[in-house]
Amino acid sequence: MKGLAIIGCGAIGGIIAKAVDEGLVEAELRYLLDADRSKAERLAASLHRQKPRVASGIAEVAGDPRVSIVVEAASQEAVVQYAERLLEAGKELVVLSVGALLKPEVKPLLDKHWSRIHVPSGALAGLDAVKAMALIGVDRVELTTRKHPSKLADTPYVKSRGLDLSRLEKPLVVFEGTAAEAVEAFPRSLNVAAALALASNAPVYVKVVADPSAERNIHEVTVYSEASTLFLRVENVPHPDNPRTSYLAALSVVSLLRDLCMRKAS
Repeated sequence: MKGLAIIGCGAIGGIIAKAVDEGLVEAELRYLLDADRSKAERLAASLHRQKPRVASGIAEVAGDPRVSIVVEAASQEAVVQYAERLLEAGKELVVLSVGALLKPEVKPLLDKHWSRIHVPSGALAGLDAVKAMALIGVDRVELTTRKHPSKLADTPYVKSRGLDLSRLEKPLVVFEGTAAEAVEAFPRSLNVAAALALASNAPVYVKVVADPSAERNIHEVTVYSEASTLFLRVENVPHPDNPRTSYLAALSVVSLLRDLCMRKAS
């Protein structure tokens, strides 16, 4: 049974830990790590079957040969800070803050350790088809994300531009730019843009729309290549236990971990 560690003990980290605890993922949860130690301690205490240690730091996780897989569920900053040490220690790394992988300082890690860096499909679908299209070349990718204004009003990007979304009566484009610019502007909610960029190896043009009629977070994607033109639309519902988290995104991480933990060591 593979050893697992989770960095980040917020909503998504808690969902992953509970999935392991309930046996949905066949693994031994050895460590929890969070910048706020009390979060890790509370999560550890809430589990019934698994008895993870609350790590004192990344060195404890990286130095334990019984840990095979580390899940980052914290932030882009955590990826930048910890990824190299974990990968150099031979760990498999599951990255949820996918936007970090577009940062120039992280790209060398992708080139060197690509086979051990895993990106869940997250709040999207069809990334397998996008990767297939990339084999002959993707011309461009277009992503339009629609959210209710209440989901965008408190983001630093919207606040910094003085946008008042409180009385919005029709859709308003609040952002247009590349995938790299999108994950910089919305580091927690536009990881889908980074996932598309990595899967397609092509320019991704992103539009974020505050839409008062949007009851769910909606992602509309068009991918153009010689092989096909792919169009998909995903309407995500919140996780029933954690409204801030996409249910599909949480399920995609659990599904990926199930696959990784069933693989035999090479």
